[in-house]
Amino acid sequence: MAVSKTQNAPIGEGPFGFGEDRFGELFAYGPVGGAFHVEENRTVRLDGAPRITGMVESRENLWLCGDGIYRAEPGSLEKWERDRDAPPDYTRFDRADGMNSPECGGGFRNMAVAGDDRLWVATEQGVAMLELSQLRHTQSKPAIFMERVVVGKTSQPPGRELALPAGTNHVELHFDTIELASPEAIRAQYRLDGVDREWLDADASVTATYSGIPVGTHGFHVRACNRDGVWDQSGIVYNVTQQPYFYETTLFRLAVIAGLAMLLAAAYRLRLRRITAQMNARLDERVAERTRVARDLHDTLLQTVQALKMVATEAIGDADNPTRTRETLRKLSAWLGQATEEARASLLSLRAPATQVNDLAEALHRAGAECAAAGALKFTLTVKGAVREMHPIVRDEVYRIGYEAIRNASIHSGGAKVEVVLTYARSLGLLVRDDGKGIDPDTVVHGKPGHFGLTGMQERATRIGARMTVRSAVNAGTEVDLTVPGHIGFRQRRSFWKRRFKPV
Repeated sequence: MAVSKTQNAPIGEGPFGFGEDRFGELFAYGPVGGAFHVEENRTVRLDGAPRITGMVESRENLWLCGDGIYRAEPGSLEKWERDRDAPPDYTRFDRADGMNSPECGGGFRNMAVAGDDRLWVATEQGVAMLELSQLRHTQSKPAIFMERVVVGKTSQPPGRELALPAGTNHVELHFDTIELASPEAIRAQYRLDGVDREWLDADASVTATYSGIPVGTHGFHVRACNRDGVWDQSGIVYNVTQQPYFYETTLFRLAVIAGLAMLLAAAYRLRLRRITAQMNARLDERVAERTRVARDLHDTLLQTVQALKMVATEAIGDADNPTRTRETLRKLSAWLGQATEEARASLLSLRAPATQVNDLAEALHRAGAECAAAGALKFTLTVKGAVREMHPIVRDEVYRIGYEAIRNASIHSGGAKVEVVLTYARSLGLLVRDDGKGIDPDTVVHGKPGHFGLTGMQERATRIGARMTVRSAVNAGTEVDLTVPGHIGFRQRRSFWKRRFKPV
């Protein structure tokens, strides 16, 4: 029984009347609109109350008239309004009790209690009289039991509880009651926890049908009353368990959560490693660049400055000889010019060609032209194959290796020409060749003490996964041959589909 507390709820059409219980509460009723509690400026519908057309009070009970004669406790109307979960406790008298017609007559004042403790009721087929002193009231409660269950199309005994396989879409719960005195007057209600919001009245089939029961264990409650309206409030509880699919289990959900947590942790660690690797790579580049600059300064500028110091010291010792002093100043000027060129060359090697120009051949040509002009050499550059786009870091390292080889040839080879061949094929090839005096084979293998030019070039080649070979002999010129694998040096071309359909 539910109560609708609606401000100024409509009472409905057709005959209606008013009644007052012994507590002074005013109620309105009608065969169509139902029963209402009149409270000041509003009416409250009593959903679940019998359909009545009249009410009267006796010494012990409240009597209602409608599609039968109802006996209830004096405060039943207020109780039905206040306690929504409580069943409507009343006794109904109809044909089974000897009435010719269960329908009470319409109109006002269709029932009355006489002074001799008799109840007179106007019905559709005459007047009915009830001897109130002769009515018996029993407190015995009906026995409630589960009769059978139907899962899908299969009927089976109910057992102590019901376990439904995963994916069950249709369940019928058949229950029944036992009352030997008046079985036709028994009323029953049921409710399934987690599915039904309120108690539902059972029909003549005393069957509850459900589809799509949620996963978990639900209590199926059944309660019933005897013919005198005495309810078995506790009733019975029959557990119905809907088994889940494997992906609906708690273990699976915990596993998914754990897996996602592990994936997030792994992604975080991978991201952290990548950031650390990038930072280490940048740090290594800076350290390597500073090391190369230190080597360049040691091999060129510092040695020239040391020579300048020796020349200046010699000039101080021969201050009384003008001719020697003039010659010393001339040497000093020449050495200063060389120091300027070496400083300019070092600064030129520090420039990042990736930010200046993306063409490796153009960068090498410019570097070769500057070095050849300083050393009065003939410089040639040959490009073989179709030019391909390169990775910026690889391109910069190849440029610096080529520039170092060209500069060494122009300063130390003593030759007349420097030739550079840049080859684009499956791999990138760079060949720097001069016709000078060459390098001692032992120096090629072990390097020259205090000089780091060849060592720095080899370190750059190793860092980008390239292979560098130096071939030289005394008075036979020098060749620096660098090979960079294509999958390292060249940018990979995107497929037709990747170029055609760009990700959003």
